[in-house]
Amino acid sequence: MANMASFKAMLFDLDGTLADTFPDLVLALEESFRQAGRIGPDESLSIDRLRPFVSKGARSMVVAAFESEPAPDPDIIESLHDRFLALYLEGIARKTRLYAGIDPLLEWLEERGLIWGVVTNKLLDPSLRLLAALGLDRRAACIVGGDSAARAKPHPDPMLLACERISILPEDIVFVGDARTDIEAGRSVGALTVSAGWGYIDPADPPSAWGADIHADSPHELLDRAMRERFAPHA
Repeated sequence: MANMASFKAMLFDLDGTLADTFPDLVLALEESFRQAGRIGPDESLSIDRLRPFVSKGARSMVVAAFESEPAPDPDIIESLHDRFLALYLEGIARKTRLYAGIDPLLEWLEERGLIWGVVTNKLLDPSLRLLAALGLDRRAACIVGGDSAARAKPHPDPMLLACERISILPEDIVFVGDARTDIEAGRSVGALTVSAGWGYIDPADPPSAWGADIHADSPHELLDRAMRERFAPHA
């Protein structure tokens, strides 16, 4: 059975794993659609439908927001995408919060001299801005964005870059993420993988199908397991 008895670092995906960024993302997306005349001043987008698309990137969220409409012209998508990102950067941490249990988990790691960092497909600039707003930028040992390496997750490049930056071998790392791409990226380099059941899970693609080594339904559950297995008392 996979365990966390000897890991030296824990790396996290950002959106849907470390922080609940969806409230700010959907506010910016709705405003971009209003400004473009795609929805009325008092209309809203289908939140439940959009949530699983966060892990697939901003452009996927824009396309998904059209719901039953035919796929619009690529130029329209691009224009909305650019407007969406600009609005998101303006209010990147208005409503975004760390998930309950994340801060105790990070504190526990830090108190024991265990390294933690971020490997996300979110572009590096907004990732840095968000982590700074949350007070985490100086605490993270590494921050790898979706444009930091030649290819984004699920390719192994971002994970390998993170390992290089923290000088720790992949097999000594636990990688936590809320999407199949996270698990595939972690497994591709030989890291111990944890599927985050508290994130933006697509009901059509449940964590049980991702092949993660460990599943946790909450950060508290992950911390409890790390406490038991990483520093278990000797008999």
